[in-house]
Amino acid sequence: MTFIPRLLSALFAAAAAAALHMPSDVVQTPLQAPKDDVKVPVTLAVMSRCPDALLCESVFDHVLRRVGSKVDMSLTFVGRINSSEPDFGVTCMHGPDECAGNVQELCAIKYVPTSQWWEFVQCQNYRGRDKVGLPETALQCAKSAKLDWEGSGVGSCAGLDGSGKAAEGVQLLQESVKTTRSIGVEKSCTIIINGKQVCIHDETWKQCEDGHTPNDFVRQINAEYQKLNGDDGSSEEYD
Repeated sequence: MTFIPRLLSALFAAAAAAALHMPSDVVQTPLQAPKDDVKVPVTLAVMSRCPDALLCESVFDHVLRRVGSKVDMSLTFVGRINSSEPDFGVTCMHGPDECAGNVQELCAIKYVPTSQWWEFVQCQNYRGRDKVGLPETALQCAKSAKLDWEGSGVGSCAGLDGSGKAAEGVQLLQESVKTTRSIGVEKSCTIIINGKQVCIHDETWKQCEDGHTPNDFVRQINAEYQKLNGDDGSSEEYD
């Protein structure tokens, strides 16, 4: 039963001898971790109660299931700064409840991972656009998305009561509306991939030169990912 220990000893001895005879100009370099990839920024310019926004977000739910790991997803909101508006300082096309929904979603985007805030948005949409922004919808969808409303920071940002009227969230909404206007976007839903406006849904699809199906957006994201990373862009994620 001494064969294996003797064999190991012989192997170690051989390795040591080889090291002694290694040329002095041979440099051993440590293995390096793979370089982090650059994700493709994708932004949907939306209004939380807008039917066009709900449709776009439904389409992108399919897109993210396939290439979500390649995407840095965000929302920016369409509205009008209005200092006389008492709760939000913003006029939202579909009323104050839409402003509240915008705030709730912006706070979720700020404080929790994409998978959670995206599920939160999808839950609100699923309940119907007339329910988006209501405190009870926000709190119920936070539970559905396993989003810790009080502990994550989302609740203090949007209002622990779910109202969407807390100061931090209102400030986020005002900043988002200003950003949307500054990049020349006026329509919900406008789709921006890697800084380029690629498609609009305003009652119907418009200005979508490269298509408007999930497959079309997946193809565009893969192409941009390839430009950013030198990858072949062919890999996809599936459910």
